[in-house]
Amino acid sequence: MKTKNRRFTSEFRVGVARRIVEGESVLELSRELAIKRSVLYRWRDAYLESGEAGLKRPIGRPTGLADKQPRGTALDRARRRIGELERKLGRQTLENDFLRRAFKRVEELRRARARSGATASTSRSDE
Repeated sequence: MKTKNRRFTSEFRVGVARRIVEGESVLELSRELAIKRSVLYRWRDAYLESGEAGLKRPIGRPTGLADKQPRGTALDRARRRIGELERKLGRQTLENDFLRRAFKRVEELRRARARSGATASTSRSDE
């Protein structure tokens, strides 16, 4: 069922949702109206949950969160940036501490081998 993005009026959606609730087959309505079943089920659920108001939303894509949240003042942006930088600094500090401990452990193992007289994994060249 190839269709372009069609826009349906809220009255049309309410009418279709009522037909589904009254017992008409979603599959038959899907074929008759050339609308995907998933869309019809979404309309039915919205109708059952909120009545006609659930299908009276504006046609088209809903606005994104970026549109709903104000950009904020320069102070707010600066505080967010400071928070980001503090988190990054914290991650780098943890990483440095880990590497420092790992290096210390490697050095301890190397010294322990040297004291015990164990053979090295590679021979030294006297050249």
